[in-house]
Amino acid sequence: MIKIHVFTIFPEMFDLPLALGILGRAQKAGLVHIDVHDLRAFSEDPHKSVDDAPFGGGPGMVMKAQPFFDGVESLNLPSNAPTILMSPQGKTFTQEDAERLANEPVITLLCGRYEGVDERIAEYLASEVISIGDFVLSGGEFPCLTVIDAVVRLLPGALGHGQEAIQDDSYSSGLIQYPQFTRPAEFRSWT
Repeated sequence: MIKIHVFTIFPEMFDLPLALGILGRAQKAGLVHIDVHDLRAFSEDPHKSVDDAPFGGGPGMVMKAQPFFDGVESLNLPSNAPTILMSPQGKTFTQEDAERLANEPVITLLCGRYEGVDERIAEYLASEVISIGDFVLSGGEFPCLTVIDAVVRLLPGALGHGQEAIQDDSYSSGLIQYPQFTRPAEFRSWT
């Protein structure tokens, strides 16, 4: 079984996606255990704030280092367990990354927001920084769900039609999968 920890200020964003489809079935089958942690629970601020103005000025807010460090350190994880910051500045996530992470016993995913996170998180807490593409989203929650889905579907027993389908997937063999069709053989005069 793989264990996945997620740190976010919006834990409720994960409720439905993690309960449905392959992710829901994999959890029920005991293939994966996913803990979503509310980052605000680790804030030392009396108002439970997790962000502050950028040091030196500038627009927007930056997520503080302290809640992330305290949250991850509270787990007492092995020192070699991957801690991944989701960020548009990171290396683009690939199928090879998903395959590598699917073989880890525990993964921790960090979801940034606003103008980003204190750089000390990327430098001293995260073992790697991953992006899902060259675009900017409101936060790391959707990229995090993308990584979780890509990893969990690779776990033995996660797919209802067996693991042989994984070897035939696009990108697993280095090629995009061929076009697929269903019955009837002719639909609206297209065959």
